[in-house]
Amino acid sequence: MEQDKGIRWMGSSYRDLLDFPEEPRRQAGFQLGKIQAGLDPDDWKPFDTIGAGTREIRIKEADGIYPVMYVTKFVEALYVLHCFQKKTQKLGPYDRNIAETRYRAIVNHRKT
Repeated sequence: MEQDKGIRWMGSSYRDLLDFPEEPRRQAGFQLGKIQAGLDPDDWKPFDTIGAGTREIRIKEADGIYPVMYVTKFVEALYVLHCFQKKTQKLGPYDRNIAETRYRAIVNHRKT
């Protein structure tokens, strides 16, 4: 049986996830568990503009959307790039910059 892929949390992504309200935090954990097991999350979309293979889990609640941006294309781990809350469907420049910077950090680290 294949072993689940480990999670590597980039920057403050783990602390940011812990700051989610209880229900979105629980849902995010469940969806990340599905990804670790090789399954797709329930509601996601590709985000290749951040970096090749980047995806966003979308957790929708009455008070906003709780995205979890991640990448699984690397064999060693599932990398969680960024967890945050937004009020609209659009990704703001601040959150885009954080995710892109963390993605580049992974790529640069893997080159060494």
